[in-house]
Amino acid sequence: MSNVFNWQLGREMEYPYAAAYPDQQFAFVFNTNRCIGCQTCTMACKSTWTFSKGQEYMWWNNVETKPYGGYPQHWDIKTLDLLEQANPGGQRWGGAPTDLKAPYGKFNGKTIFEAARTFLGPGGPNRAVGYLPTDEEWAAPNRYEDHPVSSEAGEKGRYFKGGELLPEHKTWFFYLARICNHCTYPACLAACPRNAIYKRPEDGIVLIDQERCRGYRKCMEACPYKKTYYRGTTRTSEKCIACYPRVEGKDPAGAGQPMVTRCMASCIGQIRLQGLIQLNADGTWRAARHNPLFYLVHVAKVALPLYPQFGTEPNGYYIPPRWVPRPYLRQMFGPAVDEAIENYSVPDRELLAVLQLFGKDPRICDRYEIKEGPKVFETEVRGRKLALYNDTIIGYAKDGTKIIETTVEEPLHLRPQKHANSI
Repeated sequence: MSNVFNWQLGREMEYPYAAAYPDQQFAFVFNTNRCIGCQTCTMACKSTWTFSKGQEYMWWNNVETKPYGGYPQHWDIKTLDLLEQANPGGQRWGGAPTDLKAPYGKFNGKTIFEAARTFLGPGGPNRAVGYLPTDEEWAAPNRYEDHPVSSEAGEKGRYFKGGELLPEHKTWFFYLARICNHCTYPACLAACPRNAIYKRPEDGIVLIDQERCRGYRKCMEACPYKKTYYRGTTRTSEKCIACYPRVEGKDPAGAGQPMVTRCMASCIGQIRLQGLIQLNADGTWRAARHNPLFYLVHVAKVALPLYPQFGTEPNGYYIPPRWVPRPYLRQMFGPAVDEAIENYSVPDRELLAVLQLFGKDPRICDRYEIKEGPKVFETEVRGRKLALYNDTIIGYAKDGTKIIETTVEEPLHLRPQKHANSI
């Protein structure tokens, strides 16, 4: 085991290999507040990459309904339970947030790699604590879709509470869109006995060498997010490849510019923003004040990693849903949830503008600038002033090409009364 620095945990941790970082890292932000669960992203990925024989159960992109949904079923709860067994009562955060090296404080528990030294999971000894899902758990990608948590114990089917007060909505669920996180410290890579899994040095995308893979499924067992899949027809494992030809700028639609993945480009709800982050020598993010991902994660602090306590340092970040009970969200996204939701619920002028970049262009935005516009609205939210300015935000590709220009207040187009469709 080597000691590597994990800035999401605010400390060094154990990992089977010595630290090695790409020059830039593929990363993304998903805004769960916008996701409508339409599964357009899911089908875009399926029709592009996993439509062949042996790939029927593969959903490199999927959208789950939390808290009950999951693909495979209960993937996160089972992993959390294994970690709790390995370190009873010790999976806790502590300390105060400091800088880019500890923005969420310090995690004092055990990661999946550290727990594996003293705890044998269901699969026996491994480099990471994990488990192999059963066929039944892989059977249905949309199990429990749109299932809310019931309102109150003993009042089945009752979603509102009456009385003199206005009805208070007690039910909740939210959609969690997922792809491979292309982690900085991938558990799949750590567990592979064939050294068939690697991170590309040019962008940190995690891939599987199909010639070296023998289908031992150690990657499936170790990955806490369960984003590697076994293909019986070839007896090898496969996973999300982050549409790397598009990231390389080889898709003709991008005219040579790096493009976002198929799932991100097809998103109807405009919940997704993808980018390439420059890294320091220790794996922390190089300061880039006007990179939209750097801004959302480290400046506005509204985007958080998914289950950072697993220790893989995922490069997928989520803006948490505002309406979900905070203890549940803290377990999923770490201790910075309250600050993230507060900042998102009462956004400042710059955040309102940056949020307009989501889903506006299939090319990767590397840098933005804002041109100030007039104030159009002002109110107060939970004691804090919220002012809406119709600013213009402009996004640029890495080579300086302007690819996006839009305003905070999107233009409204009224369809004329006389139109071709008579309905």
